[in-house]
Amino acid sequence: MSAQKPSGRSQNRTGAKNNRGTTHRKGGIPKGGKGNGGKRFRSGKPFAQERGEYRPQRNNSNYAGPHRPRRPRAEPVDHYDFYEQDGVRLQKVMAQAGVASRRVCEQMITEGRVTVNDELVTELGVRVNPEEVNIRVDGITIQTDERKIYMALNKPAGVVSTMEDPDGRPCINDFLRSSMSQRVFHVGRLDVETEGLLLLTNDGELTNRLTHPSYEIPKTYLVQVHGPVEAGVGAQMKKGIRLEDGVSRVDSFKLVDSTPGHVLIEVTIHSGKNRIVRRLFDAAGYPVEKLVRVQMGPVRIGSQKQGTIRNLSKVEIGQLLASVGL
Repeated sequence: MSAQKPSGRSQNRTGAKNNRGTTHRKGGIPKGGKGNGGKRFRSGKPFAQERGEYRPQRNNSNYAGPHRPRRPRAEPVDHYDFYEQDGVRLQKVMAQAGVASRRVCEQMITEGRVTVNDELVTELGVRVNPEEVNIRVDGITIQTDERKIYMALNKPAGVVSTMEDPDGRPCINDFLRSSMSQRVFHVGRLDVETEGLLLLTNDGELTNRLTHPSYEIPKTYLVQVHGPVEAGVGAQMKKGIRLEDGVSRVDSFKLVDSTPGHVLIEVTIHSGKNRIVRRLFDAAGYPVEKLVRVQMGPVRIGSQKQGTIRNLSKVEIGQLLASVGL
């Protein structure tokens, strides 16, 4: 009597039997990740190919996969005057301000690189109110008050440096989004024909310091004049030229480019007097043909298109605040 062959449904390709008659792939996982009548396996089932799920091991029955162990929570540090019980953890505030990842910010704190209201903080667990504290990393202030706005406008020629103009001329307000709920102000002015960088903000203290003569914020311009320019003009401007309101001078003078009949010069000056660059070149005998401000303090216009507004980066804001001691 010949032996009866087993049914094809009672044995899968690998030779492993399944009491429900379901054909398994190699490794013991049902095709499509389903079994038990088509129901999906619940998370936590002990299948070897499910990474991160609980699966028993020979030597350690509590092995829970390749998960990184949780870090112990830092105890509250409430002995600082600026500590806020319901505030935000310092490392989280720094990370949200764009300093670095939260883990790197924690390392910065423990390394002694962070101060809050000029007080060194080296302990984790500090909670602060971001709108009421001054946080510095390596001496650079980070902006944590989300109500503050800092923007750069690349002003075209023919635009007046006012928010509104009664004569109907193009003004700064024409370039702002109508959806802006916060009111901003321009930092200083550029005359109608001067192009380039104009800062906009609602930070009153920063505006006062950037425009105050005692802080001597440098401003860099590209100046086009009729050429050629005689030797010694740059030295004369750096030494000082007497104008109707006193002696004025440039901090630096550099020839950038020259074409037949025109010369492009880069000058840096910290004076905030009205039309000072134009008046200096007029006094030197070289009336300005075109004038563009390309930098104010640490902020550069870069490749920003004319007539556009952009938000300053976190780094630019920090450097700008540091330049006036904020």
